[in-house]
Amino acid sequence: MTFVLDGPVLDGTLVRLEPLEHRHAADLAVAAEVDRSPYGFTWVPTADRVGEYIDAQLARRAAGKLAPYAQVDRSSGRAVGATAYWDPRPWPTTGEGLCAVEVGFTWLAAPAQGSGINTEAKYLLFRHAFETWGVARLDLKTDARNARSRAAIEGVGAHFEGVLRNWSRSWAPGEDGLLRDSALYSVTRAEWPACRAHLENRLARHAGLRRPGTDSPATV
Repeated sequence: MTFVLDGPVLDGTLVRLEPLEHRHAADLAVAAEVDRSPYGFTWVPTADRVGEYIDAQLARRAAGKLAPYAQVDRSSGRAVGATAYWDPRPWPTTGEGLCAVEVGFTWLAAPAQGSGINTEAKYLLFRHAFETWGVARLDLKTDARNARSRAAIEGVGAHFEGVLRNWSRSWAPGEDGLLRDSALYSVTRAEWPACRAHLENRLARHAGLRRPGTDSPATV
């Protein structure tokens, strides 16, 4: 059976991943402008271009290339970033089903970084890909120069595979029309149980640092 990339709502304790729609635009416009300093290598729209950004992602969804999400902070009910499944690849032996998929197009508002939202979002996306879709591998890529992003990817348990030179479009300021080197990471089906345990342990530690009866991290 031919696989259709269609990401469902994925609910967690900290974050709810909702299929991206224009109703998320106002929240994303605010989130994108809180502090733009972390976005030197990442495609994050300015507030006045969020509508165009959503249109572009929805066009990719219509073409079957992308399942875009808004990352909604459960404590506030507001969208604080975006992420996606993309580049679905069928099983090479049959040309059907889903062999591999990438998680990408990820960004979070600066105040949401380090909150546990990224860890739980990756946990929800990985779990659905491996345990519902039955993928053999899951990919993640980032600009090879993006030390912050690479550390975050390694922190969720993905394995570094190498650098793909001149691989994709650069999003760095002043590099329009240029290509970037992409650092490639992956998690395979055999690695998923250990990766799942790692993510669950990280989420449990994060929960332990939250003051009982509040949605705010404890001061440590």
